[in-house]
Amino acid sequence: MSDQQTATAPRASDDRHAQPDRLDRTALAKRVAADISNGAYVNLGIGAPTLVADHLPPSSEVILHTENGMLGMDPAPAEGEVDPDLINAGKQPVTELPGAAYFHHADSFAMMRGGHLDLCILGAFQVSESGDLANWSTGAPDAIPAVGGAMDLAIGAKDVYVMTDLLTKTGESKLVASCTYPLTGVGCVTRVYTDRAVFDVVGGRFRVRELFGSTTLDELRELTGLELEMFDGA
Repeated sequence: MSDQQTATAPRASDDRHAQPDRLDRTALAKRVAADISNGAYVNLGIGAPTLVADHLPPSSEVILHTENGMLGMDPAPAEGEVDPDLINAGKQPVTELPGAAYFHHADSFAMMRGGHLDLCILGAFQVSESGDLANWSTGAPDAIPAVGGAMDLAIGAKDVYVMTDLLTKTGESKLVASCTYPLTGVGCVTRVYTDRAVFDVVGGRFRVRELFGSTTLDELRELTGLELEMFDGA
């Protein structure tokens, strides 16, 4: 795909918020999967990032890690082929690759904290221009804390990608000058994949790597309120 513009994928028929300039989650997961290096060790966060597993080509030899204790996770099973003993950290059924390994939860977190993962892909409430990540709590008094292993992944993985919608359900940008929600990690995010564009975090700024559909740079500036520039590859 071009670093400047790419065609918009069709929206799912049951998406009530369909817009022509947005990728649905399946199309976005496919786009994220295309950027994962051959042979990488990767953790997929709970929620939308788990969809990435369904779009990795078998030839890529990507090794998926799940924090509940498994290396060699494969995509979701076909209907009727669910093994209740094979689940990811989000308690969703998965399959295994030949040679898959199972281990204690503590060993799994040691892998995460010890810098043994090449990449993790997480969701987000907010990402700041300096790469700070907020994805476990909005800070609301009645919010249920849901940090899981996100803090360990954010500081332990060599690269952190975020997969999220650009805007919240009420229209606020998830890309911000500075996070107002409790932080998961400081300066940890490398790249952000949204339904409207892909952004790199470079030099304390968001650089737009790729636009989807007819989305324009000016439109992104208006939606985010940030001084965005196109990525120049430098």
